[in-house]
Order: sequence, then C-alpha cells, then structure tokens
Amino acid sequence: MLASIEYIWQLRQAKSNQDQLVMSILCRNEVDIIEANIKTHATLGVDGFVVMDNGSTDGTREKLAELALIYNLHIIDQPSQTYQQAKWMKQLAFYARNKMNARWVISNDADEFWIPENGDLKSYLQAKDSVVTVKRSNMLLTEEALQPDYHFSQAEHSVLYPICYDRDVQKSDDQISMLLVPISPKVIVNPKGLIKLSGGNHRAKHIGKAFSARNEPGIHVYHYPIRSYEQFEANIKHRAELLKLPNAKMGDHYRRWVRLYEQGELPKEFERFVLTQEQLTTFIEYRVAVYNNKPGKAIAKALQ
Repeated sequence: MLASIEYIWQLRQAKSNQDQLVMSILCRNEVDIIEANIKTHATLGVDGFVVMDNGSTDGTREKLAELALIYNLHIIDQPSQTYQQAKWMKQLAFYARNKMNARWVISNDADEFWIPENGDLKSYLQAKDSVVTVKRSNMLLTEEALQPDYHFSQAEHSVLYPICYDRDVQKSDDQISMLLVPISPKVIVNPKGLIKLSGGNHRAKHIGKAFSARNEPGIHVYHYPIRSYEQFEANIKHRAELLKLPNAKMGDHYRRWVRLYEQGELPKEFERFVLTQEQLTTFIEYRVAVYNNKPGKAIAKALQ
C-alpha cells in the first residue's frame, strides 16, 4: 500500500538526473556472457545492478564478485533449485526499489541486451511510466559460429519478421528452427506500485498500468539464447532437471529441447540454428532476417 501511495506521489515529480535505473538479473552458469551484459548496460545508462545467482558452478559467481568491485552491483545468492522465476524477479524489483532507490527497473536475463536507438536508455523513460513494453528479437547464428574463437557479439543478423508456426508445430516438428519463431516482448517497470511480474518479464501488473503503460519503440532487446553448442547443451541439461520438479513451469521451446536432448538429437537441433550463406540470403530476401550489427558494436565497445 505504501509503495502504491509513493507511486501516486511520484507522478507529481518531474524526471531528474538523480532518478535511478536499476537492472535486475537472475542467472545460473552464464560466465560466457555476464561480464558483457553488465559492462554494456553500464555504458548505456544503467546506474546499478542487482543480480541473483542461482547456484552457478562455472565461475559466474566469481565473475560477479569481480564486477562488484567496479560497478554498483549487489549480489544475492539463491542456491535453491526450485526455479521460482516470477517470485524471485519480483523480489529483485523490490530490492532495487527499497535498497537502491530505483525509479525504473529492467528485469533482465543474462542473454539479453537492451539497446537504445540513440543515446542512453534513461533518455527514453518518462517520470510517469508504470510499465514500458519493449520489442525483442533473436540474434541468428551463421557458419562463423562454428569457429573455435567465435564470440557471440560477432552475430550480425537478427530476426525481423518471425515465422508464425502453429504452437503445436513448434513442439512437434523437429525440422523448424526455434530461433525464427515469434518471441514475447519485455517490460521496464516502476517498482513503486508494482503488483506482479510474469515469469519471463513479458508482462507486469501495476496500479498505474491503466493510464500510464506504453510501448517504447526507441529501445529494442536483442536476445542471444544460443551462443555455442556447449552452452546450449549445458542449459538444456539443467532444464531437464528442473522439469522433474512438481508443477514446473517452462516455455514450450525448452520442453522441446529437453525432449530432443533425451532422444540424443540435440546436436541436430543446434545444426538447424546455424544458417548457411544460401539460407541467410533467402531469409533476408523475404525479410525474415535483417543485417544488424548495432548490438554487436555496443557490446564490443563496452568490452574494449
């Protein structure tokens, strides 16, 4: 109730340079990408980070400790393997509100990069914002991804207009590439007045949503869900364990990949992600894909 009152009071206050944009991240075994994520968003106007590490064993937790010496980064250890994503992300949003004085919170995943059209992210946010919806696109793999020195930021093509396969087809037809299907947008929220975040941060309930929710075309989220076969296999092995839990909630694409992993078909699934030059040319011609080096340039600049 108090936070709701604070949000209503906040509507009378103009946007200022003191307003804090905080990014929350829930991660597990993301050592190949977490440093790039933190550094990139720090250069794009994020003032602080609160990261929940869910029992990483690959060096992610140690990397976070190193980054916390440089950035305003708070680490919360959550070893439980119950995978309560929506509950944990809401906790992080409230932590950002209560401990970091956040006016806006981006509830992020380690494999997602929020890139503004120009300038920084905060320049696209407004004082009255409650829920800001931002479109998201998958980055695509080409044959360069098979090279041993490949870095995910080298990807230079993203999905423009996804292929709208029927949902049942996405689960059952092993010949399609899941990188080409539609994916849900993401939201930035004002944590004051926040009621609920959906599990994947695709939607939010907020007391001000009816009169101040909006879409923001000046920010786009670029998603790097598949970066190498090793990363892909490790992720799906973990998802297979999580799906053994009672009442496990997980997207259909993960259920598909767990099935293929259990059938020994995961390497073939990865092969479908890697586009030949001929396939890429066709997708560009039909506007399924587009050349897009903007996120890669932002990541490379931050890592210099």
